[in-house]
Amino acid sequence: MSRHVAIVTDSTAYLPARTMERHRITAVPLIVVLGDRALEEGTEISTRSLAQALQKRRPVTTSRPGPEVFAETYRRVAESGATGIVSLHLSAELSGTYDAAVVAAREAPVPVRVVDTGMIAMALGFCALAAAETAEAGGTVDEAVTAAEKRAAATSAYFYVDTLDYLRRGGRIGAAQALLGSALAVKPLLQLADGRIEPLEKVRTASKAIARLEEIAADRAGGAKVDVAVHHLAAHERAAALAERLRGRLPGLADLHVSEVGAVIGAHTGPGLLGVVVSAR
Repeated sequence: MSRHVAIVTDSTAYLPARTMERHRITAVPLIVVLGDRALEEGTEISTRSLAQALQKRRPVTTSRPGPEVFAETYRRVAESGATGIVSLHLSAELSGTYDAAVVAAREAPVPVRVVDTGMIAMALGFCALAAAETAEAGGTVDEAVTAAEKRAAATSAYFYVDTLDYLRRGGRIGAAQALLGSALAVKPLLQLADGRIEPLEKVRTASKAIARLEEIAADRAGGAKVDVAVHHLAAHERAAALAERLRGRLPGLADLHVSEVGAVIGAHTGPGLLGVVVSAR
């Protein structure tokens, strides 16, 4: 078997399946608990099922993978010929996934570097891609980690949600608690900052909020060469329209991805989510 550095991430990276296969990236699924059923994100629960459950106000929670799941993943990846593993995960401020990976890495059959990227969604996905491309070019574990960390530092994520209620229920809004109460009547814009979801701006209507989201993303990109992801939950037309406008506004645009978030992030944001990730190359 050839020597290589393998890249592991988790299901919240929301990388396209073809991209995962092409770069040999392995994703460990997080868990969505719907009622009394624990379901793996990406294989056992669809975003449509999640959106329907949320709209009916059925109880939905999320859970990290157990260390044993990571241990099995690291074993399989090592058996495929990997001599080192870089394991990149969503922000430890938002999930215990990183901690579970650290526990499993201690007993892995090959060296594993576990990285808290501080990112979510394609902000995490772009970090995994950077690490994978470095590994494919013959880079070491340390070099792949450095590439992922540099990409994280050059990546920003912004979100519009119809309501903060889902984030409040899931305990994921941190300092955005300041927007609760009377502010629930506004349309909030949020950002990912230091691994946490933080308030960015309050806007009075959905249309103005989405227009402002576009402005923020365009300002962040400037004229640099950037990859962009537009995420949504049950808002495909809004997302497609936003992506098309950004395509026309960003002179340095390299790749543009439009995708629906999975059940884990969707459970905490609710239907109507729009997110924009801007990642400088």
